[in-house]
Amino acid sequence: MSVSPPRDEASIAIRDRVYVDAKRAAIWGLGVNALLVVIKLTGGLVLRSSALIADAVNSIGDVTSSVAVRAALHVAEREEDDDHPYGHTKAESIAGFGVSLLVMFGAGILTVETVQQFAAPSHIPHWSAGVVAVICSVIKEALFQYTSRVAIRLDSSALRATSLDHRSDALSSAGIAISLFAAPFLGTYGTYVDPTVALCVCGLLIWTSAKMFLSIATELMDQQADEETVAKVRGIAAEADQVKEIEKLRVRKSGLEFFIEIHVQVDGQLTVHQGHKIGHEVKDRLLAEMPRVRDVHVHVEPWGESSKFQVPSSK
Repeated sequence: MSVSPPRDEASIAIRDRVYVDAKRAAIWGLGVNALLVVIKLTGGLVLRSSALIADAVNSIGDVTSSVAVRAALHVAEREEDDDHPYGHTKAESIAGFGVSLLVMFGAGILTVETVQQFAAPSHIPHWSAGVVAVICSVIKEALFQYTSRVAIRLDSSALRATSLDHRSDALSSAGIAISLFAAPFLGTYGTYVDPTVALCVCGLLIWTSAKMFLSIATELMDQQADEETVAKVRGIAAEADQVKEIEKLRVRKSGLEFFIEIHVQVDGQLTVHQGHKIGHEVKDRLLAEMPRVRDVHVHVEPWGESSKFQVPSSK
């Protein structure tokens, strides 16, 4: 029972839609990040703002991660093959894992560079550089809100990590804007505003990316799915004809989809053919009612007194 039976058109449409929505969010991220690279780099060079130039470099890294996520979703959607009998769904989780590491690493490097700025304060850029930073912050926050909603709806690790990156960039740009607006009014202390705000943002980035890293790591280790999903699987399987009890149930999330291993108990007096038919009914129900389930492995066991078979003595 390792090969999935044909799905109905509605189930296929829902599954395909999941990947369409995820890839659309990744493409939006790619396009917006590319636009922000141009805005930040141009503003930084024209207005002589090292903060905006550094932020532009960060956006270049975001473009790279967006490309990686989009490519991973394309791979994850591919069907099983001889080398990957369980499909390629983990590619989505691996991309999210990589993005969280990239955010953490980038925040660490930025922290070191920011600390060095305290020893040699730079000049104060023109206040109009703050306007550029505000525009970038608003755009990034809007992108975070959109990507975050899609990530929550699809339970996508890669998009959650990407949305986290968008939020970190929004906070970073906001911090830069505040520092650029406030610096001219703080006299000799104005040059310390920018690095101080940057350190606060870096601390937040490291904490949130580490939290995301641990969350995705547990998913890659095949942790049991959330209680709501497990309960739904149990309820659907229990409704199958002649299923007496659910003995074991393992549901693991793999990318945007799920794999199920379930042990159902039936009357031990049934024939092998009847038990096999019940097992297929359980599998068919789960695949039809839960389109994001990639495959189901059903093990049929005897139930109750009829299961107490004795092995004949050799004497």
